[in-house]
This record gives sequence, C-alpha cells and structure tokens, in this order.
Amino acid sequence: MGRHSLPAAIGITTATVAAVGVTVWVVTSDHTTTNAKTTADRLVQPPDAAASATPVATSTFVAIEDTYLRNDTPTDNFGAASVLIADDDPASEILMKFIVSGIDRKIVSAKLRLRSDDLNGGSDIGGTLRSMTDTSWSERTVTWNVKPPVDGPVIGSIGKVISSTWYTIDVTSAVTENGLYSFALSSSSTDGVHYDSRETGANPPQLVVSVHSGQGSGDTVAPTPPLANGPPAATLVGAGDIAMCSSSGDERTAELLAAVDGVIFTAGDNSQDDGSPEHFRNCFGPSWGMYKDRIKPVPGNHDYVTPGATGYFGYFGDAAGRPGEGYYSYDLGNWHIVALNSNCDEIGGCEQGSNQERWLRDDLASSTKPCTAAYWHHPLFTSSHGHDPETAVRPLFQALYDFNAELVLSGHTHVYERFAPQDPMGALDLQRGIRQFVVGTGGGDFYEDHGVFTVTANSEVRQAGTYGVLQLTLRHQDYDWRFLPVQGQSFTDAGSGVCH
Repeated sequence: MGRHSLPAAIGITTATVAAVGVTVWVVTSDHTTTNAKTTADRLVQPPDAAASATPVATSTFVAIEDTYLRNDTPTDNFGAASVLIADDDPASEILMKFIVSGIDRKIVSAKLRLRSDDLNGGSDIGGTLRSMTDTSWSERTVTWNVKPPVDGPVIGSIGKVISSTWYTIDVTSAVTENGLYSFALSSSSTDGVHYDSRETGANPPQLVVSVHSGQGSGDTVAPTPPLANGPPAATLVGAGDIAMCSSSGDERTAELLAAVDGVIFTAGDNSQDDGSPEHFRNCFGPSWGMYKDRIKPVPGNHDYVTPGATGYFGYFGDAAGRPGEGYYSYDLGNWHIVALNSNCDEIGGCEQGSNQERWLRDDLASSTKPCTAAYWHHPLFTSSHGHDPETAVRPLFQALYDFNAELVLSGHTHVYERFAPQDPMGALDLQRGIRQFVVGTGGGDFYEDHGVFTVTANSEVRQAGTYGVLQLTLRHQDYDWRFLPVQGQSFTDAGSGVCH
C-alpha cells in the first residue's frame, strides 16, 4: 500500500550508504511499536559481527515532499512551511512522500522518524499514521479541497510528544521494496502537534530502512548484472567557484584532488575574482592548477569579468574548447561527458536553435555510450537565496533529457545541493529524470545569503559552509556519488544510481 514500484537499483539513498564507505548509523528506539506508543530515538553505532548474528545495513531517505492541510482554510497551500501540523481543531493533516531505492536485499525494518518543533512541538497526542496509495500529489499545489484519499490502513501512532525530540513509527508492514511511498498523519487532539518539515533543512522527516548486511543472509535481491568485458570504472571529481587569492579554500580542496585519481571537472568561476591572466597564474595556478593536465573546465560568470574570458581560454588552452564557444565533449569509460557554457549572453544564447543547443543535440545523437553526464556553471534548479534559478539553460537540460542523460553538475551558488531525478520543468521523474548536483564548494568565500534556503521541490540534501569536491565513480551501467569535505569538516553525502 502507498507505494509505486521502482527498479531495484535506482539509487536515491541519502547520506548513509555503507557501500561507499560512509559511516552507517542504526536507528533504534526504546519502545517502538507498530500500532501503539512511540518514544524518542537514540543513535547507536552499528553492531559488529560478534555482537549480532544478523547485522544490518541502514539507509536513510529524507522526504522528497511534505506539507499539511487545514479544513478552515481549504484552498491554502502550506508546501513551503517549515512546520507540519496535525490537529483536530481546526482539522489539520500532514502528508509526506518518500522514495526508497537502491535496495538490493530484503528489507527487515523500516521506520518513519519525525522531529517535534522547538517552539510548539508538544502535544498530548503525536498523531496516527496511515499509508496512501496516491503518490501523485505535489506539495506545491495540494490543498484541503483537493487532498488525495487517505485509503490505507493505520500503521502506527505516537503518544505524548514534547518539543525538540525525535519520534519513530515502525512502518515495516508498508515499506517492503524499492518504491514511492505516501503517508498521512492525523490527530484526535485539539492540542495540535508540530513537527519539522523538510523545508527546515536540518531535521526533515526521515525513512530509515534496514537490510541484512554481509554475505549469506539468503535475502539478497538479485541486482542487474554488469556488462561483460566493459571498460573499467572511471572517476570524475571536482567542484565550481574555486580560486581566490584572499582565501585558502581552494588550497584545501586541491589537497583532496591529490588523493583522488581521475578526470577533474570544474563547474565554472575558476577565477573567483576577475578572470584575468594574472589571477589564473597567481591564484588558480598554485592550487588547482597543480593538476591542470587532468582538468576539463567550463567557464563561469566571474571568468567573463575579463572580456571574452580571454584569461580563462588562454590559461586552459585547447582543454577549454574553442574561444567564443567554450563547450565540448569527451568519453570517460562507458560514459559520455558534455561540458557546456551557461554564460548564454556571451556566446549568442542557449535557447532552442542556438548554436550550442544544436551542437549539443548533434553531439548526443552521435554518442555511442549508454550513460551521459553534463556540467556547466549556472544551475537550473536551486534552493539557495544566493542566485535565482538560471532558466536560460532549460533548453540544454531539455536536450539532455530527450537523450536520456543521467546527471547534470553545476556551481554558482556557494553551497552543496542534490536533487532527485527531474524533468526539465522540475517535476519528479524516476524513469527518465536527470539528477542535478550543485557543487559551488571549490574554495570561494561563503556568502550569508547563499546559505539561506527556500527548499525547492525534489531537493534532497542541502548544506552551506563546507568546502569540498564531488567524486563520481562511473561504471558500466551505474554510478556512485560522494561529497568529500576538506580536512577538519565532517559533512558528507553519498549514494548511487543507474543509467537509464
């Protein structure tokens, strides 16, 4: 109930994936039940083999959409609210949606986690949870008047709630495989409960899924076999918004590049100052420039502060593509990689029929590789207040979507953000959608407004204030991602996906 099946290997796990070396935490609770009281969570390290006969591996999926509905304002939409409210007077109901994917073993436990709000979270009743078969609703448009039917069985409930505390409901009966799941939470109390929504950024609703780890469990779900005799896995690593002579951020991220073999991408604003030859020589050169022979760059708006981006094209030479264009492509293992120029006004536009858009379609049509990634500077989708979404690049995203591309990487906003697979208009699309990353974390200064988020639909992870690079491991039919923070910082994000 309440889910749509997905292929077993579509990886949309968030920051706790054991396969890529990220620390796995097992979520437990003191008295979690399927249909009775639920208490606050605590986090413990996973047991080792000696401590448990059947150790588990755990993945945490954050809500991709959440909202609440009120019957006294039946046409109002609350999809952008930072709280989720369940109440009996006025009647208020919480809706949540999750994607579970990348699971290749039998699910042994699934738990929904909610954090009560700091100010108004307390209530004598925390709510009753039911599953829903309708997963088509959108947090941006749903209201009480057009709410989907809550047609599933009662899964569990939460008793008395205090503020600023995590609560768990066991949903193993409803979450049995990869899929799209919807839940509704209601309350019979007039003392309404307030939970944090995904729009808070820090404490979104979570779905914690556990499977047997290790070999010999007998519960393995057969994954898609790899291509025989294909090229070996390849590595693409990099970020945007990089070099400033007044900052040591780029030196710190350059240390990460030294430890990772593979091709280095830059997502624009290689020069965070004026893009002059002097700045490339004196600022970019001593840090990321140490690995210049591995770099496949694209330009950003700061690189064009010097007219024609002559400093950029002069520094990178043939690796940057032809001056006046700045777009090109190359193959990496079993992947086709496209480097594009999102400084549209500088190259005659990015609209449908422009030189770059027509070149892109011809290039994609001629590719023989089954998997495709692209990168440019300005993101089409962003939750950051630092810059508006760059809608001028939508025709480029559309062309990539038409040719079943997997990934788009960008910078411009000095944050890290990951989106679920989407179509060019920003609608969730788990079959053909493109996953976009914003990686403006290469070394440029962090600006206060860039770290303020109004969460865009399908944004799965957001973080400001951590320098680092995105490492992609590109295999025959699938890929892994991992955000690598600089020494002294701890944020990371990891997961996997498959080619269309």
